[in-house]
Amino acid sequence: MESERIREDLWENSYKDSQTLYLAGGCFWGVEGYFKRVPGVLNTQTGYANGLTKNPTYHEVINHSGHAETVEIKYDENVVRLEELILHFLRTIDPYAMNRQGNDVGLQYRSGVFYTDEAQYQRVSAVIKQYEDRQGRKTAIEVKPLEGFFDAEEYHQDYLDKNPYGYCHISLKTAEEPLIAYEIQKDLSTEALRQRIGDLSYNVTQKASTERAFSSPYDDFYEKGIYVDIVGGEPLFSSDAKYKSGSGWPSFTRPITADAVEYIGDEGYGMRRIEVRSRLSQSHLGHVFDDGPRASGGLRYCINGAALRFIPYEDMEKEGYGAYKILVK
Repeated sequence: MESERIREDLWENSYKDSQTLYLAGGCFWGVEGYFKRVPGVLNTQTGYANGLTKNPTYHEVINHSGHAETVEIKYDENVVRLEELILHFLRTIDPYAMNRQGNDVGLQYRSGVFYTDEAQYQRVSAVIKQYEDRQGRKTAIEVKPLEGFFDAEEYHQDYLDKNPYGYCHISLKTAEEPLIAYEIQKDLSTEALRQRIGDLSYNVTQKASTERAFSSPYDDFYEKGIYVDIVGGEPLFSSDAKYKSGSGWPSFTRPITADAVEYIGDEGYGMRRIEVRSRLSQSHLGHVFDDGPRASGGLRYCINGAALRFIPYEDMEKEGYGAYKILVK
């Protein structure tokens, strides 16, 4: 797809903040196959973690060495945050199963997140706690410090690429679906939409117009919460990604999730730019440029305030956005 190609080119040339995460979620073929498809993941490696011996073989692991089949995931924190990856993880596993995923049973198939420092532990624990609180039930996921990771044999690396019809307990297509399901608001007619959101927002989102610089109340606005598409209501940006660019339009360093927006090549007005649209409603939002803060990846999402509606953090639950609270710092 054009959007995915443009997105990958955009991120390939951005400034990276490479981090590492270790996940155990049953057979590592499927876990690796899934996370290779997640935007922002740089590299994956299957291996064995938190066992009783060093450098185990697969034969030793299945004969009770105590290791968990684990995937080492290197990712760009400027593109996909740790919290997003844990949400992905939670939808690939049965979080209540003990030492089992799919048809695979045994200690090596336990579910776990093996953290490398205290900060990572705190962030992972917060996501899992929110999940448990919302479900009203404790999970069986281990959250423990990493105690050794050893690469699996070569034939286990990229297994589903080499064997596309091989066994997998995870639906890999799920990685291409929105991270958090959201039902967008729809109007019966264009006139009904215009009346609901107003002429300016209609012209911006449906006609790709641009509001006047420094005219949006969201330009110099920094309250905690999320910005959603004024047309369909889908979440687009978090307040912690917003910064003062001086451009005259609300500016963000990244979307709220890596899959929240789409990218379209735009050669209008004699310029070559990248248009940003909401994924579900296909609303025109603005453009993305490569002159943003380097420490946050170097991108500037220059967004029309008329395309947005702000939801204060304290109102997110009652407005139906409670699942996104973990993504707002």
